[in-house]
Amino acid sequence: MMVKLRLTRMGSKKKPFYRIVASNSVSPRDGRFIEVIGTYNPVAQPAIVSINEELAMKWLRNGAQPTDTVRALFSAEGIMTKFHNEKYSK
Repeated sequence: MMVKLRLTRMGSKKKPFYRIVASNSVSPRDGRFIEVIGTYNPVAQPAIVSINEELAMKWLRNGAQPTDTVRALFSAEGIMTKFHNEKYSK
């Protein structure tokens, strides 16, 4: 089972709100997921990003692949740098 970290769209029409979730890569975008890692609200000024860093690191250590958007959000929060340092410092 290939696990991806990706966005699931919530909210109403023209007011998107996203959850960052770990899900099977063959599951639909808004379908079944394994665990919620955080949220992203692009409508707010400035955009609100809330990520549980421990869960994100757990899934990255286990081999989950983030999508491009989730990777950018993680980089902005400093999670990808922390993961890279942890992985290659040994």
